[in-house]
Amino acid sequence: MSRSNVVEAVLLIAFGGPTAPAEIRPFLERVARGRRIPTERLEEVAHHYERMPGGRSPLHERTLAQAHALAATLERAGRALPVFVGMRNWHPFLHDTLAEMAGRGVTRALGIIRSSLRTEASWDRYVGDVAEARARTPGAPEIVFAPAWSAHPGFLDAVADRARHAFQEVPEGERRWTPLVFTAHSLPVSMADTSPYVSDLTAAASAVAARLEHPRWSLAYQSRSGPPADRWLEPDILDVLKSLAGDGERHVVVVPIGFVCDHVEVLYDLDVQAAAAARALGLAWHRAGAVNDHPAFIGMLADLVTSNA
Repeated sequence: MSRSNVVEAVLLIAFGGPTAPAEIRPFLERVARGRRIPTERLEEVAHHYERMPGGRSPLHERTLAQAHALAATLERAGRALPVFVGMRNWHPFLHDTLAEMAGRGVTRALGIIRSSLRTEASWDRYVGDVAEARARTPGAPEIVFAPAWSAHPGFLDAVADRARHAFQEVPEGERRWTPLVFTAHSLPVSMADTSPYVSDLTAAASAVAARLEHPRWSLAYQSRSGPPADRWLEPDILDVLKSLAGDGERHVVVVPIGFVCDHVEVLYDLDVQAAAAARALGLAWHRAGAVNDHPAFIGMLADLVTSNA
């Protein structure tokens, strides 16, 4: 194999998030640039970040933990490669990471988009932002992208294991018919209709439910941020909770399958807002952790590298 075809590093591509209270509003302003997000919504989200420990998002440290775990796994497998992290919306920005990679002599790297569900916002924009960052970075390495991975057994096994632990909180005699709800970020219907987002989500949720041998499951959406007049994917998680409570359910297990780490949209939108709604409705709330650095998920990332590098 010629050197020009050899992958010399891995680039984990993430959304980004503030790492200190002073960064919250500049970060949100950057994310909202060019989008019709109401100012009130941005301020509301800023308060969500402020309620987190240290007034910051844990996305940065959790992404670095995934990178470190991936590097260690690759080394143990005899395929040692440096693993870099580049963010679309905050430090370390993609162009800064690409400059670092170039400075270390990397000429070709495998890019892994940390989004299990494909749509213009969660996949295409990442590819475009990498291209833009490369164009502004002298000597930037070529980036080849790993394929979509929502159907990868390692990802599905990791989600199933997180869900299995959540079910342990439910009394054994009630587990089989306890509602299992998979959540993902809501999107404008117009965007969802032109992407495999919903089909990716449905297939992944079905595969996880099959692993759990759990017959009763459904989908819900969360974290809507657009203008009220726009049509977004439904049902919202809060509406699902109301419906379950109205049916007399006592427990609910919620699995944030659309998120690869426990960051603010999980820790606030689910653990604070939705959990409070569940309690008010008389529902016992059980939330599965995101995959984070689960060994099966890290193993999946390593497989993407060895299969595509």
